[in-house]
This record gives sequence, structure tokens and C-alpha cells, in this order.
Amino acid sequence: MARARTGVRALGAVLAAVLGASLAGGCSSTGGKRAEDARKAQAAAGKAAVNTPRWTFAMVTHSGDGDTFWDIVQNGAEQAAAKDNINFLYAHSDEGQQQAQLVDSYIAKKVDGLIVTLAKPDAMKAVVAKARKAGIPVITVNSGSEQSKAYGALTHIGQDENIAGEAVGDELDARGRKKALCVLHEQGNVGHEQRCAGARKTFDGTMQNLYVDGTNMPDVQASIEAKLQTDRSIDAVVTLGAPFADAAVQAKESAGSKAEIDTFDLNARVAGALRQGSLGFAVDQQPYLQGYQAVDLLWLYRYNGDVLGGGRPVLTGPQIITEKDAAELQEYTERGTR
Repeated sequence: MARARTGVRALGAVLAAVLGASLAGGCSSTGGKRAEDARKAQAAAGKAAVNTPRWTFAMVTHSGDGDTFWDIVQNGAEQAAAKDNINFLYAHSDEGQQQAQLVDSYIAKKVDGLIVTLAKPDAMKAVVAKARKAGIPVITVNSGSEQSKAYGALTHIGQDENIAGEAVGDELDARGRKKALCVLHEQGNVGHEQRCAGARKTFDGTMQNLYVDGTNMPDVQASIEAKLQTDRSIDAVVTLGAPFADAAVQAKESAGSKAEIDTFDLNARVAGALRQGSLGFAVDQQPYLQGYQAVDLLWLYRYNGDVLGGGRPVLTGPQIITEKDAAELQEYTERGTR
């Protein structure tokens, strides 16, 4: 309760400052512009927009090394943390037990909030319960929307992987595809299985799963190439992450295949490939928004007891991105926010 009263006093100070700036800006057009310029300069310098306590939030994801998707998530989280006067910590592991150990280490540090992914929910169940028992609020992002509420998280932020997969199946149908390959790059990731299952559900053609070692990109390319060489009837390849789209494009060229390459997730290389026509479409789940909203919602909870979603996941996707959309998004992908 003491934190809540401190937050209320802090909010009063912030609102008074904002109201004062608004009244000053109303006296002249230049006053309003100066206030807006000052706010932009503050944001660019990474300065906090609030004077609430400097809480510490930690994010632990199932990312492997070098995954650009998680760089975008982290960018969003760090920018929200700067705005909200948050000390932000980040760690990752693509091994479920190691991810749980990282979360446990942050519980021991008595952080003020936790953001976790549940790609391998069984490995994370006990440690999320431990965090809640310790009074640490938890928000889940990206993976684990079905387990999030049951595990005691405040809310889940991300896309529904089944719905995203179904959108892919519909898009493949609209493009007249008949036989597709769904490339799964991480064994045991429930979200990946849901994506392919969702696509298979709505796709009128046939779809086969191909499991590859996502930590070994040459192996990813070789596996896709071998499949395209042995089955010339495959006319679509769907990868489940932006870094793997490049490998699929190269595999297609080496195999002499005419299959369309499509992918989940967006980054600068994917946006460029969409514009060039080497990719058909991408499924964007707005990873920047996942990181940004997670930090922002934890701040709102610590500060004002707010919870978004009404017990349901807060969806950030899916959005189908094609060549016609890529040009508008290129600027954002190049700065690492889409």
C-alpha cells in the first residue's frame, strides 16, 4: 500500500507538470511547439517521462543466440523502460531448464517485475509459481498464451499462434498453393507446433512438417534443399522465423525449385526480400510492441494496479505483410522497431 500512495503522489506531480505545460502551450503557438520539442528531446535522450520509483524489471526469453526477432523485442522493452524510469535486465536461453534457472536468479535478486516466455511451459511452471509466491508480478509474452493465466501471470502479450497459423493457411489458399512445407527450427516449442497445425487446419492443400536444427543454419539450408530436390510438387515453404527465410531462399535457388518462400516474423532483410519478390509474404506479430507493452503494463500494475486484457491475451498479431506493405515498413525495420 505504501508503494501505491507513493505512486499516487508521483502521478499528481506528473499530471500537474503536464497540465502546466498544456496551459502554457495554450497561451501561444510557439509555447506548444517548445513543449513538444522538449518532450521529443527527452525521449531521444532516454530520459524518464515519470518520477515514479526506479523499479527493476527483468525479462527472460527462450531466444537462442543471434535471433534478430528478440533484438526487436528487447529494443521495445528498453525504450519503455527508459520512459518509465525502470532498471531493465535481460537474459535468454533456448533451453527450458536454463531459462527457468535464469528466472530463479532474478527472483533471488528480488526484482519488482518479471517478463517471461513459455515456449516450453512445463519447464517454466514451477519457477513462475515461485515468483508469484514471492509477490513478484509476472507477464508472459510471445509464447504460452494458453498456459499464462493458469500459471498466475497478470496477462499475456503476443499473437495467438493457432490464429496466426490459420491466417497463413488462408493466405496460401488465396495464392493458389497446393503443397506446402512448414519448417520448424526449435524442437519442443509449442508455439511452433501450433503455427504449423493452424496453417494445416485452413490450408486446402497438403502441408508437411520439416524439423531442422535452428542453431545450425547450413543444416537448415541443406535440409530444405534436399526436400525440394526430392519433391518437386512442393510449391510453398513456410519458415517460422525471419532468419530462416534467407536459408529457405538459398535452398530454393540451389534446388532449382519454383516454390514460393513465406515466413513468420519481419525484419529489415525480410522487408527487402518482400520488395524484391524473393519472399511472398511475412506474418508480423510486432515484437517491438510485445517488449514495450510488457514493460509498460508492469509499470502500470506496480504504479496503479492496472491490468490489461480482462483475463484474455493482448494480441499483437497476426498481420500479413506483402510486397505492397514492405516499402512503408522499411524505415521501421531498418531502425530495429519492426
